[in-house]
Amino acid sequence: MEHLIRVQNDYDRQVLAWLRRRIGDAALQSAVQRLAGSSKPYLSTICRSLGIRPPSRRQFAAETSRIHRAVGDSYLARIREILAKGPAQASPHQ
Repeated sequence: MEHLIRVQNDYDRQVLAWLRRRIGDAALQSAVQRLAGSSKPYLSTICRSLGIRPPSRRQFAAETSRIHRAVGDSYLARIREILAKGPAQASPHQ
């Protein structure tokens, strides 16, 4: 989709992914075609034309933080399981 839309930074990439999940590729491509002139439209222009306000940078950062915390918690839980089994049961190939 980046070949149709002006994406300038990581925040734009996050907004584009969010928009694709929210409205789908077909609707997004249709909006781009309506706005397409001699150059690629900005993502903010597309959002305004659709009447959609994307999440803020802070909201994306909070979501990323929640995901990282969940992944970390799952790894810690797995490590605790391995440690709870003890050295004899942790790895049968020792």
